[in-house]
Amino acid sequence: MNLAGIASPLTTPFVDGRVALDLLAANLARYQRHRLAGYLVLGSTGEAALLSSEERIAILRAARAAIPPGRAMIAGVGLEGTDATIRLAVAAAECGADALLVVTPSYFRAQMGEAALVRHFTAVADAAPRPVLLYNVPKFTGVVIPPAAVAQVASHPNIAGLKDSSGDLGWLLSVLALVPRSFQVLCGAANVLQPALAAGAVGGILALADVAPEPCVALFELQRAGRTDDALALQKHLLPAALLVGKLGVAGIKAGMDERGLAGGPVRPPLLPLGDGDRAAMRECLLALAAQGDLDAIAL
Repeated sequence: MNLAGIASPLTTPFVDGRVALDLLAANLARYQRHRLAGYLVLGSTGEAALLSSEERIAILRAARAAIPPGRAMIAGVGLEGTDATIRLAVAAAECGADALLVVTPSYFRAQMGEAALVRHFTAVADAAPRPVLLYNVPKFTGVVIPPAAVAQVASHPNIAGLKDSSGDLGWLLSVLALVPRSFQVLCGAANVLQPALAAGAVGGILALADVAPEPCVALFELQRAGRTDDALALQKHLLPAALLVGKLGVAGIKAGMDERGLAGGPVRPPLLPLGDGDRAAMRECLLALAAQGDLDAIAL
């Protein structure tokens, strides 16, 4: 499958503590106006770690019903146990997922070395009904996939690529030097999107695209068209917003969505709501992007 382009890692809307599937569908309808290549459901930005098994399945079904043909639906299925991950991968495929994102197990992080990760990813890929993407996100897991481990599994017929949210260009370059061109690397850190694309990444799954999809897609298209100077200039414009999203996390992303007329709303405990100062900082960041011409308007 072709994963090139910018995908949005969908947030999970809550009303009175419950998942609001109607608001999820409404957000997707708004995102369809833009040139997003697809969507990640049940990722870190979707607060997947805080969802029950029943909620995960309901979200997958609702998202699939709202995502039109031609836009990929990637499902986050990584759990701590290999068998549990396989079961969720099968269920996600039954719900219509096109690809499956598998995060590194992290509870026993000291034992999650090269051999353990290769065995885990291989077992999941052997059993998964859809192509698998590895997920390197040490910010949340404390586990960095060794590039040698990526190289070992890159030839597996059911492992299509990886999402790297580390923001570590050195790690990314090491991986790209070891994997075949058919192995698709997606950038998960908007602050390094342009250099990642220049190095060989095929696209990005970016939390910033939940708030500001327009400039994220524009940067990808500029780089793909060979307009490197313009892409780099846009990267510099996006840097403050990208860094702020990284700092504030899901609460900040949802606040930014609220500012743009999307259904952001509250986060689920134990995450804390955003303070007034941080909410104002997010609004100022969006106003700056609009003033630079990177957003058509504050309302998405």
